[in-house]
Amino acid sequence: MAELSKEAEEKVSQLQLYEQSLQNLLSQKQQFQMRLAEIESALKELEKTDSAYKIVGNIMVSSDKAELKKDLESKKEMSELRVKALEKQETQIKQKAEKLQEEVLNSIKGD
Repeated sequence: MAELSKEAEEKVSQLQLYEQSLQNLLSQKQQFQMRLAEIESALKELEKTDSAYKIVGNIMVSSDKAELKKDLESKKEMSELRVKALEKQETQIKQKAEKLQEEVLNSIKGD
């Protein structure tokens, strides 16, 4: 196999960094999606009941249902925004990686 040029090796290293960044983003996105699912589940359950409780530290305390719903809606909105931001970053990194991969393949074919 032909040796890669120094420039091609640098591009391959950059591709590996993009891959690591992408894995980190996907992990974060998955965590926020799970959190979002938990919040949505909590909101559904909250609609079914008259009394509400929340966990503070190691204890469960009675809480105002409207206040708890407002808090959950706020957390849901923040989680949705974070997922959208992560998806945007994911798309950008994928595009950069695809372009770089194409450059590497072209330089290999050119050698």
